[in-house]
Amino acid sequence: MAEDLNITTSTDKTEQYTTLIPQIEALLYGEPDLVANLANVAAALKEQFKWFWVGFYLVKNNELVLGPFQGPVACTRIGLGKGVCGAAWQQAKTLVVPDVEAFPGHIACSSLSQSEIVVPVFHNGEVVAVLDVDSELLDQFDETDAQYLEQIVKLLNFA
Repeated sequence: MAEDLNITTSTDKTEQYTTLIPQIEALLYGEPDLVANLANVAAALKEQFKWFWVGFYLVKNNELVLGPFQGPVACTRIGLGKGVCGAAWQQAKTLVVPDVEAFPGHIACSSLSQSEIVVPVFHNGEVVAVLDVDSELLDQFDETDAQYLEQIVKLLNFA
């Protein structure tokens, strides 16, 4: 597929995701390189939704290590249970945080981040990475985002 996206201008979140997911599938199809695929997924999400920060942290040596992302510089390493990313990893579940300032132990990689969603990526039943998305707006993310972002991370091949 050409490295080009058809960005929908719809304000309907579900429509945005359902238009984007087949394009992400096409970007990933036949590409075995994990870093390339993570980079393209982060870029596609950032382009469609214009979120402040979109990226991946990979589990390495019992910590999360910064992977491909789109946005300003970020925290490089996050411990298990630390911040939203570390908590989502530890709990092995998606966390939607409407106001990061209200999240106990939040790690402020940027003071501009106001809300966040973190989606664990599983391989063989274990969390191998997390998708982290930050917004400059409060209460940006909801169960619709959780549902579709969980679908998107299942497309990734960590084998």
